[in-house]
Amino acid sequence: MSSPDVALVGLGMTVMSLTPGRTPQELAREAVGFALVDAGLERGDVDGLLVGTSQGVRPDRLSVTFASQGGFSDLRLLEHIEIKGATTIAMIQRAALAIQAGAARTVVCVFADAPLVAGKGAGSTYAHSGGHSGVRGLERASGVLGSVPTYALLAQRWMHVTGADVDDLCAMTTTTRAWALGNPAAVVRTPLDADGYHASPMIAEPLRRLDCARPVNGAVAVVVSGDSAVGHRTRIAVRGAGREHPVRHRRAGAESWFGGGRRAVDDALANAGMARTDLDVAELYDPFSVVTLMLLEEYALTGGRPAGEFVRAGETGPAGTLPTNTGGGQLSGFYLQGMTPLAEAIVQLRGDGGERQVAGATTALVGGIGGRLDHHAALVLERAA
Repeated sequence: MSSPDVALVGLGMTVMSLTPGRTPQELAREAVGFALVDAGLERGDVDGLLVGTSQGVRPDRLSVTFASQGGFSDLRLLEHIEIKGATTIAMIQRAALAIQAGAARTVVCVFADAPLVAGKGAGSTYAHSGGHSGVRGLERASGVLGSVPTYALLAQRWMHVTGADVDDLCAMTTTTRAWALGNPAAVVRTPLDADGYHASPMIAEPLRRLDCARPVNGAVAVVVSGDSAVGHRTRIAVRGAGREHPVRHRRAGAESWFGGGRRAVDDALANAGMARTDLDVAELYDPFSVVTLMLLEEYALTGGRPAGEFVRAGETGPAGTLPTNTGGGQLSGFYLQGMTPLAEAIVQLRGDGGERQVAGATTALVGGIGGRLDHHAALVLERAA
């Protein structure tokens, strides 16, 4: 997909907040500023800007007007991209293609969100974004149309089909929490064992509160450049990208929610000239614990073993064959859609992981999904020599 010259050269992150506060625009401006400093650049050095936001029409969401709000001018590339949880990888892919085509040289990609609003829960913000107007009162009041019940239904069916059980969900959640303990940016950093997991309130069977991602107010920005002279930190080369959109038919028979996505990973690896055994870490989109399990199998990352067995054997942990979601993911780290796994991949490949650093990590798979597994995007990164 991309030449070795296309690289991630700057990373900027705000503090991830669990309380209401600044607007997405304010958060995005701060993250962009940090990313430019990290890359050793000024705003005038940037000729491309891509912005991503959570789905739904909200008055405070980022748009292309952030170009002026963020202090940019004379851009050759300016777009708003939204493919739900696949947006971040789509932005990186778009930036790389533009750089290859000569349409831009240095592009900033930024995502910001502020779902935590005074007097309301994050769930109500996302429910509003999903568009529940006009639904029947009983269904709306009982919450059967939200993401959690929908994924609970998906989890029940997946567990029935594959033979997985709640112990697999527990293993995934506790393993991810163990990674978060070494991440200063994680919003949940208390130890978690099986007893603690099972004490967590049930939200929609089989998903407990700890099976669900923790939304935050925050922003992440990344600088993508095709100029080998840009960047004073370790450059992270964009080796390959792939996408797959199964286009689900909700009223279709059979397993219309299952399958799809493996081609995105296959294409990304083929672009990179790599195999799955070449991957040192995997950073996968995990809005719910069951999603990580599903993606490990769908993306053929377990060597043919059931995902639950793979996780319980410690293969996704620090000493495993494929350390996964090494910053705590979205379950214990922070939920900023696809920017969460991308940011952690950059941290790992730079060797900046501190207590959670995977020794010798030079390659990473970043996975993003959107909707109810409607959209899959994959990115293969490598630390530049």
